[in-house]
Amino acid sequence: MSEQRQIITNRVAFLETKIPSYAAVLGIACLLVLWEIICRLEIVPPLFLPAPTAILTAAWDMIASGELYKDLVASLYRIGVGYAIGAALGVLVGLILGFSRWTDAIMTPIVYSIYPIPKIALLPLIILWMGIGEMPKVAIIALGVFFPVVINTFSGVKNVDPMLIKAAVTFGSNHLNVIRKVILPGSLPMIFAGLKLSAGTSLLLLVSAEMVAAQEGIGAMVLHYGNLMITTKLMVGVLILSLLGLTFNRVLQWLERKLIPWK
Repeated sequence: MSEQRQIITNRVAFLETKIPSYAAVLGIACLLVLWEIICRLEIVPPLFLPAPTAILTAAWDMIASGELYKDLVASLYRIGVGYAIGAALGVLVGLILGFSRWTDAIMTPIVYSIYPIPKIALLPLIILWMGIGEMPKVAIIALGVFFPVVINTFSGVKNVDPMLIKAAVTFGSNHLNVIRKVILPGSLPMIFAGLKLSAGTSLLLLVSAEMVAAQEGIGAMVLHYGNLMITTKLMVGVLILSLLGLTFNRVLQWLERKLIPWK
């Protein structure tokens, strides 16, 4: 009696394919090379699209003169403080909304009615309240970060298995321990989704606020060189914003892997 061997093919192997770490760098490098070739061939005039090498030269000149450092420090301060305040308040309020039914009933309609308002439209009003200075810019960034984080945290709390909460209470945990040891860990994936979403929003609001009411900062620098039609230095600002966004994303991903190892 002959044995028949059957080869089983894993038809979902593509879902488990490991991508080498250099793939992301390769994509950016290919884009930069293509961009440089287009500029060297003068397919697009340098005024409209400066070459990457010209942008790097302009960036080096701005670093050497100290101009870039001054603008970068101003922007990092605003986005760092604004993001930290908005994220901390968003997580705290989201946890309270998700845990307390009374707070949910009273506050959730207010949160969802304010959330769709473009936050930059409130900047003139915030300047009127807080005056001209750093506070309005920090406040508008914090406001823009707060709402995505609070809504995602609220959704995360609602998705926690009620059986886990009941089990914790049955075994004698008080409300604070239930939030700290059951609800918060269970909500972390949604909280990080909100933090990543709000990172892009914070950059958008940073640039908008600095273009409207700032003498220093990356947004003010981009507007200044845009008005002067010095596109190489304008693109330095755009490149820095792109790097800030990428750094934000990588830091949050690293933090997510550390805090949610089971994901």
